[in-house]
Amino acid sequence: MGLKLRTVPGGTITSPRGFQAGAAFAGMKTLGEDRRDLAILYSETPCTATGVFTSTKIKAAPVVISQKHLAKGCAQAIVANSGRSNAFTGEQGLEDAAEMAALTAAKLGLGPGEVLVASTGVTGVRLDMETIGAAIKGLTLSRQGGHDMAQAITTTDTFTKEEAIAFELGGREVTVGGIAKGAGMIHPDLCTLLCFLTTDAAVDGDFLRKAFRRVMAVSFNMLTIDGDTSPNDTVVLLANGVAGNDPIRGGVGAEAFQRALEGVCIHLAKCIARDGEGATKLIEVTVEGALTEQEARMAARTVASSPLVKTAVYGADPNWGRILAAVGRSGAEVVESKIDLFFDDICLLKGGTPLPFSREEARAVLSRTEVPIRIYLNLGTAKGTAWGCDLTEEYIRLNSAYTT
Repeated sequence: MGLKLRTVPGGTITSPRGFQAGAAFAGMKTLGEDRRDLAILYSETPCTATGVFTSTKIKAAPVVISQKHLAKGCAQAIVANSGRSNAFTGEQGLEDAAEMAALTAAKLGLGPGEVLVASTGVTGVRLDMETIGAAIKGLTLSRQGGHDMAQAITTTDTFTKEEAIAFELGGREVTVGGIAKGAGMIHPDLCTLLCFLTTDAAVDGDFLRKAFRRVMAVSFNMLTIDGDTSPNDTVVLLANGVAGNDPIRGGVGAEAFQRALEGVCIHLAKCIARDGEGATKLIEVTVEGALTEQEARMAARTVASSPLVKTAVYGADPNWGRILAAVGRSGAEVVESKIDLFFDDICLLKGGTPLPFSREEARAVLSRTEVPIRIYLNLGTAKGTAWGCDLTEEYIRLNSAYTT
């Protein structure tokens, strides 16, 4: 029997013991009343660490620096900013990202290689390192600072994304926490986002990396908003071992840790989909009965990312043929005569044959703030779920004037 997980009330990235965070204003953010745009996460002890980054070949300077620092599998702090992404900034951008790490390291008494760097915001604009340096020096860290950091990394987000899940292991309470930002330029793989995850569990490095990648496959890499990706995508996990448990390598503890990490990441992924730029609805697409998990995920992601499906959901138009068309071009093996299609519990297609249905009832499902679409391929046993959002006029308005 697995260990029982519980959601931590008000949980955030500093809910796991031994982590502190803080945020300050460094003059980069222009949107919103809360103008904090620089934040630091710090572990009181060294951490086993792992991460995944943007798959684009043109990587932002912070990604290049963080990948270099993370190569040894450990880190102790993260410095992040919003407002300017330090992407497409050439050699000077690399120097600025390295300087952010060095300034943070000096403040915390660490080596620069123990600090990871992340940035988000407008591309092609240099950072003001004088202002950033002053903000780093004056920034205050605390156990309560996770909420401030979650706010500081937002850009067009309308709310912060935070979560923590705990469980008891060998008489020790273990917690996994995280924060994320993202509302636009979101698409697998890896989506366009920043996400920082922490745990006070002691975790074997090899297991941590494997568990992290398994969770990524069913959470952030199943998230899509607009089909675009970014040069800054960063998801990092730090494990400091302060809980004092025997290092997790397998068994019940490994299962519970995997479930907790998955719970945090799926919660954050759904929050990002719900907060898509201009979005009014969260779309959840579940594909069952595929030949492989990869094919189930391909089909689910294709439906969730289809502009035609997204606009139909926005207008509450039960034009279900758009969903079938997306499944057909997804690359997954499909047989039309075997497919079943549902809006929640309303069956629209059975064995490839259209069924009569109430358009009013279908429109009622599509008018919800959370729209469940279920597709059964009936070819195998594999399942996949993807999350997206509707596509509205507000998305166009936001992105047609992003820098003006």
